[in-house]
Amino acid sequence: MTTAATRLLPEHRWRARAAAHRQRVADLAGPYLRRRADGATHPVFDFLFTYYGHKPAQLRRWHPGYGVALDNAAEYDGARGYHRIGERAWTADPAFLARRRDTVAYIADLLRATASRPTHLACFGLHEWAMVYRTDDVRHQQVPLRLGHSGTDAVVESMPLRCTHFDAFRFFTPEAVPRNAEPLTRDDQLHREQPGCLHANMDLYKWAFKLVPLIDSGLLLDCFELACAARELDMRASPYDLTAFGYSPVPIETPAGRAEYVRGQARLADRATPLRTRLRTAAEELLAA
Repeated sequence: MTTAATRLLPEHRWRARAAAHRQRVADLAGPYLRRRADGATHPVFDFLFTYYGHKPAQLRRWHPGYGVALDNAAEYDGARGYHRIGERAWTADPAFLARRRDTVAYIADLLRATASRPTHLACFGLHEWAMVYRTDDVRHQQVPLRLGHSGTDAVVESMPLRCTHFDAFRFFTPEAVPRNAEPLTRDDQLHREQPGCLHANMDLYKWAFKLVPLIDSGLLLDCFELACAARELDMRASPYDLTAFGYSPVPIETPAGRAEYVRGQARLADRATPLRTRLRTAAEELLAA
């Protein structure tokens, strides 16, 4: 028997939803998987798997979210965060939620704090430039710098750095760190994140998969789609020449390029707002469960 708080999803329904989910993942991640099978790398989208660490196989597995049991779902036996109830149903384990409670609370607090702040759109994506400032050790060795090393350094020196995201700031070169408007630390993250930040919006995907399998996979993929779009703008505005990969630059060293970046950043912030609300609500509901 399922508990009073658990809704049983019949097998034919959940299998149809799981199949639709896998097709959506194939559409989004298929090019990455094909490149990986061929041993090829990609400076834009590989990041979404190598940095965030949520593997395609994990992304493919569909989850209905906490409080929903799957009938006749033996393939979920032994899956992380699941347990069996009754004779043949599997659902997210309350004991797993209890172990993850501190993480869920942190995510809810961070998303709530981020949403409470004004949107700032004047960073112009300079974090990627600050990561290669006055160094020959560039992160993407397979692609050249559009303006060369000296030209890249000149762009960084021509504008203030206004990064508010610690996980971008921590990759700044030592010479770029003191140029940022404020020093950033991990402990200050809750007090610095703001809803216009490209990486804060990209990170909604990170926070979503930290809640798996306690949230539904539709929300996870919505956040992943946003992360894909944010990563594209991030790298088009970067100092790297990605024309060989089919990306035209957003030349933030020019007034027109900066205006284009702000427009794109604002569109992404608008897309992120409802996702941040949905994710925060899901975390708060888990805390109340």
